[in-house]
Amino acid sequence: MGLFVRKVRTASGATAVQIAHTRRGVQTIVEHIGSAHSDAALAALVQVAKAKIQGGQGAFDLDALTPPAGAARSVGGSPVIVASRSRVLWDVLSEAYERVGFGAVGDEAFRHLVLARLIEPTSKADTVRVFGELGVPGAPSLRTIWRTLAKCAKEDWRDAACRAAYAHATAGGAVALVMYDLTTLYFEAENEDALRKVGMSKERRVDPQITVGLLVTPTGFPLEIHCFEGNKAETRTLIPVLEAFQGRHGVRDLVVVADAGMLSAANLNALEDAGFRFIVGSRITKAPYDLAEHFQAHGDHFEDGSTLESARVMGAGKAARERRVVYHYSFTRKKRDNYTLNKQIERAEHIADGTRPAKKDRFVKLEDAKPGVDWALVERARKLLGLKGYVTNIPADTLDGHGVVAAYHDLYQVERSFRMAKSDLKARPMFHHERDSIEAHLTVVFCALAIARHLQEATGASIQKIIRTLRPLRTDTIEISGQLLEATTPPGPDAQEILDSLAPKTAH
Repeated sequence: MGLFVRKVRTASGATAVQIAHTRRGVQTIVEHIGSAHSDAALAALVQVAKAKIQGGQGAFDLDALTPPAGAARSVGGSPVIVASRSRVLWDVLSEAYERVGFGAVGDEAFRHLVLARLIEPTSKADTVRVFGELGVPGAPSLRTIWRTLAKCAKEDWRDAACRAAYAHATAGGAVALVMYDLTTLYFEAENEDALRKVGMSKERRVDPQITVGLLVTPTGFPLEIHCFEGNKAETRTLIPVLEAFQGRHGVRDLVVVADAGMLSAANLNALEDAGFRFIVGSRITKAPYDLAEHFQAHGDHFEDGSTLESARVMGAGKAARERRVVYHYSFTRKKRDNYTLNKQIERAEHIADGTRPAKKDRFVKLEDAKPGVDWALVERARKLLGLKGYVTNIPADTLDGHGVVAAYHDLYQVERSFRMAKSDLKARPMFHHERDSIEAHLTVVFCALAIARHLQEATGASIQKIIRTLRPLRTDTIEISGQLLEATTPPGPDAQEILDSLAPKTAH
């Protein structure tokens, strides 16, 4: 077995230089050195490869490196890589940043923070290391990063970011439907403050937290992000977010989709009075009353995929308004609901027989001061398996029941965006405690999420795959005999597919 320098002609016409070895007649690539587009660059890369093989000791075989007659020729000296950067990845993300419109923020340090959040989300202090490993030119220092976050909050760069996101989302036509949901981000802190409060946690934690509301398009592209106190009730977050959205863009004719946590008569009245139409998840416990006629005539039999309509008065006194309620039945949902129901019954039975400690489990009731199973409640629950309800103020002649159901099903896109923000972009752990810093951090996450969504839609690849595939493509600057040469890593099939999918969108 021996190491040797291997030169391969690529599809782009360049020459790739690699270190390889042979074992039992089989060649294996050990390391890719780079790709050359000129004879001088090729000679430099071969020198680099030979230096690695020989450990920098001994004389080079300069005769083997002699370029053809008339070509530039290097004379003496060992090649040195003086700079290396992930230019392809940085350029792709920078172009996406501009396409979405975030260049309107007008701050290069902010751009660097957003792109770094996409590539390797970490603390602001550790982001300096990321810049170094990427070889990013003009990267901000840590002091500049802190100043940038302060300016972001003080000058309200989120307004410019939200306006850019909305303009991008409506480039192909007005947005007629938006999705809203919220999540919680906890802090590993002992004490509460004016913003970080202990409240109902989505992650079942008891740490101080903040509540984050996110408004997105049906495809999950973010339009607004808002931060609330950690103990803020869900129903009190929707209206402020929509009012900000309405004031920023002057939008009124819009359908808002939200889950059952937003369902309150006051919320729905406020939405309607602001000119919004809505589709909100309804708690299924009202179904026996709304569908009394159906249960009386057909029992608990429903056709798979069928919808049923009802009306319900919500609110009291002058605030009372009649609302349209749509119910949808799915056999697949029934199977899933039935599995969950049987598990709940099993837990209730274990509490009743004393093999499980009493907790606030469903279907448990006290009989003569002893826990038992509430079988009447179980039977009522069985009748509702497979049903899901929706409350809306959209007339049936404008959108039928199936249209209401289809619109609501896009709500999962908000959950996907939240998962991306929490996992891919690591919105937490959050190393901030002042409100302005927290708000600035969320603005960075918002912009990174918008770029991730845009790139995923454009390429069909996840943002993780895009980063993982393009990051190894390096551009090395090599100094040899006083000359500076560039060598690039050729893209493999996956990288080329990503770049090709973006090419039509970046060409001008």
